[in-house]
Amino acid sequence: MADQEVKALVFDVFGTVVDWRTSVAAEVDALAAKKGWTLDGVEFAMRWRSLYAPSMRPVRRGEAPYRRLDDLHRESLRTVLQEYEVSLGDDELEHLNKVWHRLHPWPDSVPGLTRLKKKFIIATMSNGNVSLMVNMAKFAGLPWDTILGSEPARNYKPEPVVYLTGADWLGLDPSQVLMTAAHNSDLQAARDLGFKTAFILRPTEYGPNQHKDNEAESDWDYITNSMEELADKLGA
Repeated sequence: MADQEVKALVFDVFGTVVDWRTSVAAEVDALAAKKGWTLDGVEFAMRWRSLYAPSMRPVRRGEAPYRRLDDLHRESLRTVLQEYEVSLGDDELEHLNKVWHRLHPWPDSVPGLTRLKKKFIIATMSNGNVSLMVNMAKFAGLPWDTILGSEPARNYKPEPVVYLTGADWLGLDPSQVLMTAAHNSDLQAARDLGFKTAFILRPTEYGPNQHKDNEAESDWDYITNSMEELADKLGA
């Protein structure tokens, strides 16, 4: 593949660019200590995240209109709080819900993205809503050129409209866009639509016992261990 054919890189964000598990767990642990709750922040974060895909399913199936991920996260948070038999006031609940706006990047993400930005358009291709992505970018120093993904398309990955709307908004053919993710299923959905693909290994996204996405499961165009290695391979 000729590198000059690629004009833009679009990125899955949760897990690929930022470490959601430890970021959410740290805030939950701090809140639990303040409130006197006996719970494990990592377990809480994992349970909250486990409701992520099911919450989007009605939208993907066309059974419900599009709703922002912030709203879906809030409903899931209420469920998890009930399961743990703890409660929060409205302001506290909203602050905790927006922990997803305050996720920390993997150490290689900002330097790698900064290098890639010098040569390519770089944008999100995330299920996060626009305000979530913008606030996270400010918090974590992520140098996106633009925000693409779920909210512009009014749907959720892996529905084709999400990827195709992103390419269209960039004025590019899918073959000129490199979808970058730590998740094989995300890359397969994009490849099926004609996108180029890059896999970044994130072996601790789900913790030390991670049982999926521990390796590239196909012959993606690029297979790397970090954002900076991807920048190296793309000559950025």
